[in-house]
Amino acid sequence: MSVLVGFLAGLGAVFLKNLTYFIEALLEQGIIFSNNQLYFILPIIGLFLVFLYVKFILKKPLEHAISSILFSLSKKKGLIRPIQIYTPLITAPLTVGFGGSVGLLGPAVASGAAISSNLGRLLHINAKTRSLLIACASAGAIASIFQSPIAAIIFAVEVFSLDLTMLSLLPLLLASISGVLTSYFFLGNEVLFNFTITDKFEIKDTLFYILLGVGTAFASIYFTKMYFWILSLFKPFKSPKYKLLVGGMAIGVMLYFIPPLYGEGFGFINSLLEGNHIKALGKTPFDEFTYNIWVVIALLFGITIFKAVAMTTTFAAGGSGGIFIPTMVMGSALGNVVAKVINNLGLGFNVSESNFTLIGMAGLIAGVLHAPLTAIFLIAELTGGYELFVPLMITSAISFLITKNAIDYSIYTRELAQAGALLTHNKDQTVLTLMQLDDVVEQNFKSVHPEMTLGEMLHQSVSKSTRNIFPVVDENNILKGIVLLDDIREFMFDTSLYTTSTVETYMHSAPEHIFYETDTMQKVMQKFQDSGAWNLPVIKKGKYYGFVSKSKLLTAYRRKLINFTP
Repeated sequence: MSVLVGFLAGLGAVFLKNLTYFIEALLEQGIIFSNNQLYFILPIIGLFLVFLYVKFILKKPLEHAISSILFSLSKKKGLIRPIQIYTPLITAPLTVGFGGSVGLLGPAVASGAAISSNLGRLLHINAKTRSLLIACASAGAIASIFQSPIAAIIFAVEVFSLDLTMLSLLPLLLASISGVLTSYFFLGNEVLFNFTITDKFEIKDTLFYILLGVGTAFASIYFTKMYFWILSLFKPFKSPKYKLLVGGMAIGVMLYFIPPLYGEGFGFINSLLEGNHIKALGKTPFDEFTYNIWVVIALLFGITIFKAVAMTTTFAAGGSGGIFIPTMVMGSALGNVVAKVINNLGLGFNVSESNFTLIGMAGLIAGVLHAPLTAIFLIAELTGGYELFVPLMITSAISFLITKNAIDYSIYTRELAQAGALLTHNKDQTVLTLMQLDDVVEQNFKSVHPEMTLGEMLHQSVSKSTRNIFPVVDENNILKGIVLLDDIREFMFDTSLYTTSTVETYMHSAPEHIFYETDTMQKVMQKFQDSGAWNLPVIKKGKYYGFVSKSKLLTAYRRKLINFTP
C-alpha cells in the first residue's frame, strides 16, 4: 500500500507541476511579457477562476494544505474528503500559473494525503495505519517534486510528528522511492536546480555562516509574523470578492516593480545560482541603475522583504498554494544579499555567492517551518552532494534555535496548537490530542432540582441510580450544583427530614467545570489534577451535559496510548 500511495502521490505531483507549467507557457506565448503592465491583471484572473471553483463546486473555503492534514490526523482519525484529491490539482495551478506568489508543494502533499486517506477508508484500515499512509503520501509527493527521497522521509517525521520506528520507516522508504521513480519515469532526469558545487566549504567562512544563520532567523520571524498580520488585515472583508479584488491588485503592483515574485520562483533561484543576478531580477523599472551592485543588492533585498507579503496576500485573496517554496525563494535572495554585501564591503573578504544562496534557503526552511533536518538534507540532496553539510548544519541550527525561542509554533501549527489539535513528539500530549471528549462523557446520572424534598430525591433519584453523585439543575437544565451520596448519608434514614428539607440544603458547587466547546483534553486532565476530584460536570452551551469520571478518562487514555504506540 505504501508503494501504491507513493506512486499515486508522485503522479499527482507530476500532474500538478505539468499543468502549472502548461498554463505559464500558454500565457507566455499569448502575452508579451516585456510589457510589465500585464502582470497587473493576471493574478486577478487566476484568483477569479479559483473563486468560481470554490463558490460553485467546492462550496466551502479553501484550507491551508498542511494544516488541514494535521487537523485531520488529530481530530478526524485521518479521514479526508474525496473532493480534496482533485481540488488542490485545480486551484493551485490556477493560482500559481497566473502569477500567484505561492508554491506547489503543499497542494501536492494535500492531494496525496487525500488519496491515501480515501484508499485507507476503501480498504477499511484502522486510523493508526491510515495516519501512517498519509505520511507516506507526503513523502511520495515531496520526493517526486524535489527528487530528494531522504529529505521527503525527514519532512514526514518532522512536520507530521511521526515516530520513526522500523514499523514506520520501511513504508516511508518505499513510498519515497516510489515517488522518486514516478518523477523519473515522467520527467526524466530533469532537476530543479541545474547546479554543481564548485566552491568547497572553507573554515575561514565559518563566522559568515553563523552570521547568515542569525540573519535567516530574523527573516524567519519576520516571515511568520508578516503572514499572520496580513491575514488579519483581510479579515474585516466579509465578501470573498473584495478580498480577491484588493489582493489581486496588490499582487499586481508588487509584480510590476518586482517581477521575480511571479509564480513559484524556481527560475529566480537558478539564475542566482548561475551568478546571473540581472536575469534573476528580470525587467524592472530600475533597469538603468542595475550597473551599480548596491542597487542590485537593494532589489534582491526587496525580494526578501516582499516575497512573504506577496505570498500571504495570495492566500488572503483566496488563492491556493504552499509556503515551502516561497520560503526557499526568500532564503535564496537573502543568502545572495549577505554574500554580495560581504564581497563588496571592500574589506578583502570573498565568499561563494552560490553557496550562500543555497544555505540561505536552508536557514529559512529551518526557521519558518521549524524543520532543520529537512532543510539540511533537502539542500544537500538537491545539490547532489554533502560538501556543504557543515555550513548547512551551522546555519540551520542557529536559525531554528533563535526562531523557536521567539515563536513557539510554525505557520503550519500555530492555529492548531491554539485549538488544542496539534500532534507533537510528546506522546502524552499527542495521546490527549487524539482523544475526544465525547468518548469519555457519561450521562447516566440522575439529575435533581433544588426545590425537591429529601424524600423525593431518595425515592426518584437515589434509589434508581447506580452513581453516587447527583447533578442539581433548574427547569432550564442549567447546573446549580451537585449532591454527593456522602452529603446525605447521615440524613437518609431520618424520615422527619423527608418533607422538611430540600435538595438545596445539601447541594454545593462542583470543584471544577469542564466546558465542552473550549476545553481541550489537556485542559480536562489538568482540571482533574488540580481539583483532585473523581467526577467533574460537563457544561455544553451553558447547560448541564454529563460528567467525566477520572477512572474512565484514565482507562480511555491507556487504550489510546496502546493503540498509538508502535
